[in-house]
Amino acid sequence: MEFKARDYRDDDKLYSLNRVSVSSHPLCSSPSKSLSHTQDHGSIEFFDPLREVSTEILEPVEDIAVAEKHPASRQTSHLSSKEWSSFNKLLMQRFPVPKMISVSSVTSKTIKGSKATVELPANTQSDELNDSQKLTEGGFKTVSQQEFIKRLHELKDEIMRSWQSDDRVTTLKLSIKVARLLMDTSVAQFYPTLFVLATDIMDMLGDMVWDRIKQKAEFGDDGTKICSLSDDFDANSICFEAKETCTNWFRKIASVHDLLPRIYLELAILPCWRFLQDDVINDLMRLVTMIKGVADPLASAYCRFFLIHCAQKLPQRDTGHLISCISDLKIELTRIVSMKETKYGSFLGDRRLVISLMEPTIEYTMRCIFKDPNQVGDMIVNLGLVNKSLELYGEVPWISIILHYLLRELPTAVICPKAVEFLHLVDCSSDYSFDQCLNYKMLGLKLCEEISQVNTVDVLIDEVVKVATRRKSLDEYLKILDAYMDIVLQYKMGDYLSSVLSAIFEKLCNEVVTDDELASLQSIILKLVTHFDDMKYVFDLNYFVDILDVMHGTSRSIVSMHILNNATRNDHINDPTTIKLLFDVAQSLHDSVDFSNTKQDDNQQAQRLIARFIDKVDHGTDLDRHLTFLVDCRGAFSTMNDLKEILVHSSNLLATRALRLRSKKKKDNLNFIKSCITYNEVTIPSIPSYSRQLILYLETAEVSLLGGLISHSDGLLDSAVSCLQDVNLLDGMRKNEDIDGIVSLMRKLCSFILMVPGNLEQGVTYLPKSILSLLDSQSWITPKLRIKILCSLLSLFATFSQNELPYHAVHEEVIGNDRLFYGHATYSQQLVSLSTIILHNIIDIIPQESSQNTRGKLALEACNCIATSLKVNDEISSVCSKLVETARSCLGPNDKYLQSTINFVHKQSPLSVGGK
Repeated sequence: MEFKARDYRDDDKLYSLNRVSVSSHPLCSSPSKSLSHTQDHGSIEFFDPLREVSTEILEPVEDIAVAEKHPASRQTSHLSSKEWSSFNKLLMQRFPVPKMISVSSVTSKTIKGSKATVELPANTQSDELNDSQKLTEGGFKTVSQQEFIKRLHELKDEIMRSWQSDDRVTTLKLSIKVARLLMDTSVAQFYPTLFVLATDIMDMLGDMVWDRIKQKAEFGDDGTKICSLSDDFDANSICFEAKETCTNWFRKIASVHDLLPRIYLELAILPCWRFLQDDVINDLMRLVTMIKGVADPLASAYCRFFLIHCAQKLPQRDTGHLISCISDLKIELTRIVSMKETKYGSFLGDRRLVISLMEPTIEYTMRCIFKDPNQVGDMIVNLGLVNKSLELYGEVPWISIILHYLLRELPTAVICPKAVEFLHLVDCSSDYSFDQCLNYKMLGLKLCEEISQVNTVDVLIDEVVKVATRRKSLDEYLKILDAYMDIVLQYKMGDYLSSVLSAIFEKLCNEVVTDDELASLQSIILKLVTHFDDMKYVFDLNYFVDILDVMHGTSRSIVSMHILNNATRNDHINDPTTIKLLFDVAQSLHDSVDFSNTKQDDNQQAQRLIARFIDKVDHGTDLDRHLTFLVDCRGAFSTMNDLKEILVHSSNLLATRALRLRSKKKKDNLNFIKSCITYNEVTIPSIPSYSRQLILYLETAEVSLLGGLISHSDGLLDSAVSCLQDVNLLDGMRKNEDIDGIVSLMRKLCSFILMVPGNLEQGVTYLPKSILSLLDSQSWITPKLRIKILCSLLSLFATFSQNELPYHAVHEEVIGNDRLFYGHATYSQQLVSLSTIILHNIIDIIPQESSQNTRGKLALEACNCIATSLKVNDEISSVCSKLVETARSCLGPNDKYLQSTINFVHKQSPLSVGGK
């Protein structure tokens, strides 16, 4: 057996590609070429996504579909319907419903009674229509929530069936029963759910009546089409029969004795007034006035709610009913907050509960009032917020819950120029209908939307601080300050900021911080953190660090992550004080997170931020201080296994930086590198993944050799080979991926061994022998893995045998093996002896591979390696022939890899191997 001689310099020249200079980068913005296609669709211009972005803007498909389905004249109505549906879903979720509901006897009769099938008499003043039985008669009955809702759905189905069978009388009678349910507010928490379900039935009735009358207007009795009504038709175009039918419906409803059901039913068919008259506003305002006669505040509030919904179906966009509704709500709420006990209709209970149930109706009304931005000026005058000169009535108190939704819906362009006046308005509106603190907060949030438009900032913030200081509750104090913090930061009001932080810390020291207070504190801290580009300025703020120390739990973790994220946006962190404080922040975050569960996104983010912080720290030329920092990190973040890898990489980087510094005190420089290596030798074994240990041992060994520390490099290589004895391929990764990874690592190990000077006593084959022993002793090493490693060792020995090695260590004191051992008889004998053993092992192991395809490819790989490393004489030619035959039997004679291998071996020897 004889190794093939190679001249690596000639090989490099032979196989290097010729380089040609170009004027521009291949991916630069040059005119794109067209790719012509001969298909029917013609030529298509080539589009390179790396070079150009299409400027074509496509209209969303969903919006197109909506536009086609709903003409322009009906867009507003369609959007209002979607908004109403969405609002109702949230309304049902907002108030939890008890499982058992105590209802009046009349309601219980409707829910539990038999289905009504008796026709109404001709007299519209029948007892059925005029059943004025009081809700309180007979006391209260209990029904289940599920039974109530189920019965409402059944009533809806019954109404639909009776309508489809042309039984209009039964349809009306059942609808009256549904409307009467809205008179019962005995279980206040259930009323919003009842309202949503009942008004859904009212809407269905209104649609059916509308379609019925419209059909009569467009078609004759014989089905002949008379006309086609446009969306903006007028009453004069409606025929007599259609008007008569419409009038009959309104007369039937007008004969209902109970006020609330009569209002709901007329509201349901309100758009039908358009068949009788062009101006429907008078009838709408009549209904607004009628609702004033509903004594129960909850029932009247929700009735106005339904009125506003129905009014949006009209083509006229008059807003008088909205102003009247909010004025009537204000009167009702004034009555409630001024009385010690609330007793309206059948409701007797907590005033706060009534107001909270009325709150959605106020919210929706105010939203509709300011829906049209062109009418904002008129609206605020009609509401009495400003006079005709647009001067704000800042000292006139409002009901606080109405004021809250007024502030939320008002445009910032109205609020910002009058910020102080609005603050005074909130200050004088202090009834218990709504938390006044939330109104201060709402005002602050609105002002922060357009901070540049805020006038008299100094006066405003001075007033805000006074307002906040008057609040006894720490939670209210923090909420108010939090809302205006962006204004303080935007206008660089350092004195206010300093005094506010001082006051916050003083209050925190005297009270136990609740979760709500922590949430407000978290918001304030995050605003400070995100405002400054450099965390040094944040840490220098008075009491900032002290306030941070008071925080705990999830809020502290969130703040810590934001601080680390903000601090690591810059290239380097080199201020010692900032590093110390960030280290404490990172340690606090580490201690609050369970890093054993790395699948959680928050845990992964925390780990990335801590790692990024460590990577960004830079102590400049003070390398000893940086190494001490890494030692501290290893102790502080001991549960983060991935971080330990980063620490080893950082330590190796420090060692290479020390080498580049070329210190005059070479001994001190060398001692520092040894300290870095020692740090790694202690850290690497604590990493649970043995394959990662191997990578880090190899990296550290390279650094050692770079510094001329041959003995350290030998020890690290021994550790690298030893850690493979504990590898378990079933841990964590899939088997095939692990095999490929270990093969790559072993090849890298062999490449590195080539540079390491061999021991004068043990020679250069000490480590390769250890690898061979490892292959024989480990059961997890598969035939595929073994063959690949054996081929790597054979290539290594072939390289060792050369007169000059392809590369050497860069340190001047590290002598290459070609200078140490070349020409020694023992050296050559060891290489040949071990290569012979490898050759026999390859031949014996390949048949052990169970996969036929893999076995064939392994045979070819081994054949190529042997023919590349050894001179192809009779002995080697025989081995190659066996391998080729194995590959042919597994892959077939026409395999391209097989053919190229045969050609390659044939060129290496005059003898034919395996045929052509």
